[in-house]
Amino acid sequence: MSAGDGSATGPWLVAGLGNPGAKYAGNRHNVGAMVVEELARRSGTSLRAHKAGAIAAQVRLGGLPGNPGPAAILAVPTAYMNVSGGPVKALMSFFSVPTQQLIVIHDELDIDAGVVRLKRDGGEGGHNGLRSISGALGTKDYHRVRVGIGRPPGRMDPADYVLRDFSPVERKELPFVLSDAADAVELLVLRGLVDAQQQVHAPRG
Repeated sequence: MSAGDGSATGPWLVAGLGNPGAKYAGNRHNVGAMVVEELARRSGTSLRAHKAGAIAAQVRLGGLPGNPGPAAILAVPTAYMNVSGGPVKALMSFFSVPTQQLIVIHDELDIDAGVVRLKRDGGEGGHNGLRSISGALGTKDYHRVRVGIGRPPGRMDPADYVLRDFSPVERKELPFVLSDAADAVELLVLRGLVDAQQQVHAPRG
């Protein structure tokens, strides 16, 4: 895989967070990786091993027939969540991605299950993957697509909750959530953060 040509400022990097291995694949904590897989499916491609410590693919996002969208790298680090920063930084270096064109997709306890929200900069909310990326890059100033998973029921430890698979009821809704989050990524790269937020965050009738 060679570096993408991208725009004058380089391609986008869309990194979906999760933990590697089959036992984690269905966990709530892996929803970011699931969204990247949905984007790859839409693009008609598959993620392949990259020397940066990730699986990745070069695509055009959100384009129309005869009008390809912006160049992007879809990626899922193959390291554990709490050391995601190394692979993300290595991918940014390899593909010459500027920080303002990094999008990290992750699970969010403080957002209701199934709700998607966009933001740039700000704290990590205790999320180990975000903390690792911020530490590796030396900045928190990058885009996030936050996929709500809600708070754990009762007195369940949040650390246990995120490492459990989605419930049967949640799994029925999951394809729609992944589609919404993938739509949000495409809107972000095509229209910019403010316009994308206005559409994604608008109340649904």
